[in-house]
Amino acid sequence: MHEASDHPGWKRGFWSLMATQFQTAFSDNALKNLVILLVLGSAMPVEQRNTYVALAGGLFAAPFILFSMLGGWLADRFSKAAVMRAVKQAEVGIMLFAAAALALETVWLQLAAIFLMGCHSAVFAPSKYGILPELLPHNRLSWGNGIFELLTFLGIIFGIAASGFLAEAFVGQQELSGLLLAALAVFGWICSRGITPVPAANPACAPRINPVTDLWARLRLMRMDRDLWRANWGNAGFFFIAALVQMNLMIYAQDVLRLSTSKNAYLNLALALGIGFGSVAAGYASRGRIEYRLVPIGAAGLAVCCIPMGFAGVSLTTFVLCLIGLGFAAGLFIVPIAAVLQHRPAPEDKGAVQGAANVLSFIGILAASGVQWVSFQTLHLTPGHVFWVCGACALLTGAYSAISRGRFIRGEA
Repeated sequence: MHEASDHPGWKRGFWSLMATQFQTAFSDNALKNLVILLVLGSAMPVEQRNTYVALAGGLFAAPFILFSMLGGWLADRFSKAAVMRAVKQAEVGIMLFAAAALALETVWLQLAAIFLMGCHSAVFAPSKYGILPELLPHNRLSWGNGIFELLTFLGIIFGIAASGFLAEAFVGQQELSGLLLAALAVFGWICSRGITPVPAANPACAPRINPVTDLWARLRLMRMDRDLWRANWGNAGFFFIAALVQMNLMIYAQDVLRLSTSKNAYLNLALALGIGFGSVAAGYASRGRIEYRLVPIGAAGLAVCCIPMGFAGVSLTTFVLCLIGLGFAAGLFIVPIAAVLQHRPAPEDKGAVQGAANVLSFIGILAASGVQWVSFQTLHLTPGHVFWVCGACALLTGAYSAISRGRFIRGEA
């Protein structure tokens, strides 16, 4: 299997990718959470408000189901670095559209901007994940994934924090928020130009237009590799839990803790900081290999941290400590799974596998939007009880993912 060389030049391309990913994570979350905060701060009825919050998550997830396989084909057919540069150029136009939607104060146009950013990220994701094994020596792959996840969630941290700041700083002038995000998109495109221009992995790859048939073909192929198969579903379960926690956290902060718009956003800082540092810890604990034993440890940690969060009257200090612990456990859970998804496929199939993984993970995110809506509108659960649902799902996902042992645990090919 082809792997990245040990040429010292890999560092410039790797860190350029990290900067590009940081900006992408920041802008995705700043825009999505800004729209959610504007909805939460409006005078609309509670049921309509909760529906819009669920729609924001669902509309961001839907493009990953529709276009991830296209993104996977592009990542295999062309240079992954070239694909990322083109996608970052498109982001500039999307953010200008978002600025117009914010200026018009039209919720549906703002949701359309979220959908377009979802399209951008769906095409971007297979290339950014698939290129890591081509940029990094194999013994640095887990370390690279730890850094990647840290910067991703630092981007989320600052994006969420920025959404709260923008919501309060530009009241009545939210088009300025969109223009700032457009300027950041230009910065991201500049960073993407430094990513190593790796050759196309499979230039003869036939076009894949139908996402359903192509996804089915990839799933059948992955089914033949037990470790890759279980990692794929573990990845989907992780994103389901992460999305449900994030959506529920914003409603919990608004309805239970009665926090202001900016302080609502800051609660996510504790969660994202935990994920970032948990990811780095997992990268270093892997010691140059894929340490799959971290997955059940992370799943158990997720479940344990969710328990106090569901009780009525839990103190803010305890709640924040649980959020940090929950995030740390999530980092331990996802890093080895991400490394497996990148390492095990053949070089010419890495983009397609990442595309399929993205489809399933965002089916999970879309399902989280549905579960969030059903939990409140049909089952009449409290936001605290939804955290218990998250913990139970974490246990099930970790148990399923941990069934595969042997060579997978030792990090062998």
